[in-house]
Amino acid sequence: MRSEPPSESAPTDAPTPARTLGSGQALDPLTVGVEEEFLLIEPHSRALSPHGPQLVSEAAGELGERVGTELTRYQVELRTDPHTCLKEADAQIRSTRTAAARAAARLGLRIASTGTPVPSQTTPVPITPGARYARSAAHFRALDDEQTACACHIHVGLPDPRDAVHVSNHLRPWLPTLIALSANSPFEGGRDTGYASWRTITWGRWPVAGPPPYFESPAHFDDVVHTLLEAEALIDRGGLYWDIRPSHHLPTVEIRVADAALTPDDTVLLAAVVRALTDTALTALQAGEPAPRPAPELLRAACWRAARDGLAGHGIDPLTGRLTLQTALVERLLHTITPALRRHEDLDLVREQWQRLRTEGNGADRQRAAYRDRSSTHDVIDYVISATCPS
Repeated sequence: MRSEPPSESAPTDAPTPARTLGSGQALDPLTVGVEEEFLLIEPHSRALSPHGPQLVSEAAGELGERVGTELTRYQVELRTDPHTCLKEADAQIRSTRTAAARAAARLGLRIASTGTPVPSQTTPVPITPGARYARSAAHFRALDDEQTACACHIHVGLPDPRDAVHVSNHLRPWLPTLIALSANSPFEGGRDTGYASWRTITWGRWPVAGPPPYFESPAHFDDVVHTLLEAEALIDRGGLYWDIRPSHHLPTVEIRVADAALTPDDTVLLAAVVRALTDTALTALQAGEPAPRPAPELLRAACWRAARDGLAGHGIDPLTGRLTLQTALVERLLHTITPALRRHEDLDLVREQWQRLRTEGNGADRQRAAYRDRSSTHDVIDYVISATCPS
């Protein structure tokens, strides 16, 4: 994918031609769907609540298959339908969160969107009943205690699902910037970890996690996955925890790098940026442009730095190794995807939301602001609950 110089000013509004097939036929807008993971909180004690399966049953009448369990009983997952119009996706994200919050309230609970649990949790964590969950707990042991971490997964539909592997190659250099943009897990176990995205750090302990390898072809991807399965580093394809992966059950590329987004606005911004990155990657593929290949050690270091500092200070450019202002790295990303944002009519939304983040900070910054008033993690939890479903 091309990487243009950072643009500190707003991109121009010159019209951009539609992306086309070789025949000249314009391609339809890409679909985008969202999976969000949430923690359950007992509002008086602010402790984690192990009633995820009960909440799923309570909310299923209204949400159907758009609500589901997670590995730990402290969590639930909410899902949207695939959308081409981001305004419609935004409306469903908000209505789904609201419906889940209402169901939680009927059980005397609250939902909270944060990448790691602010309060302490008991270990071993309570595992949701089910054969696959039991198999995971037996196979990965104490690693499952860190599955309480919550993420926001963006699925982008692809006309040809085989393109997912090549899209992954083009998206890899942008992973650190996406981490910085979406960081929302500074607290864990009642303390400030010093990281903007502690979830990113804990998730890296899994055997198949973090930035994916560069794959030469879909066949190469299949060979790697087969080897990992044979080596028992995976129990099944659902355990591919790379930050980008071809979905194992949908015709999409799934970007899994982000913390659970604090607010619906944060989720929508992430969805718009990820869809535009995917569109830009497809355009590069059609033009025969090779994907950049950052050195694995630089890409890993850049992800670590982004997880530590978020939008503050400097990040590592994974293609050069140079320290660069993190806001300039975000500006570079937005400049690169501006044509795709314009094609999907998302440019104004992304400009507005990026200016909001530059003023308010990402989710991690806002969690810390809630803590500063009284140095109370209870205040952080209360703030996260209120931000998860703003009125």
